[in-house]
Amino acid sequence: QVQLVESGGGLVQPGGSLRVSCTGSGIIFRLSTMAWYRQAPGKQRELVARITSGGSTIYSESVKGRFTISRDNAKNTMYLQMNNLKPEDSAVYYCNALPIRWTWGQGTQVTVSS
Repeated sequence: QVQLVESGGGLVQPGGSLRVSCTGSGIIFRLSTMAWYRQAPGKQRELVARITSGGSTIYSESVKGRFTISRDNAKNTMYLQMNNLKPEDSAVYYCNALPIRWTWGQGTQVTVSS
């Protein structure tokens, strides 16, 4: 079992930037395809972006060109750099493997509002 800890969320104005982080444990994290998910109030959790152990990335259409997913395997950490944020990006952001393998962490709240 891998314990996941998300951090870095906050309140930002539309057009602003934010970077969230996800820290896991062990070699399984480093060898797994990892992903960022988000869940807005009243909506289902959705896949935002994924990155393989080798660094190959895929993004949802709603964030393509604005978000960048990356990972530092030496630190067992994954990042999501979010630029040009929009109010519709407001959600709790979670990380997990893809496909989902582990218990969800607490997530980190991102709020985009003026």
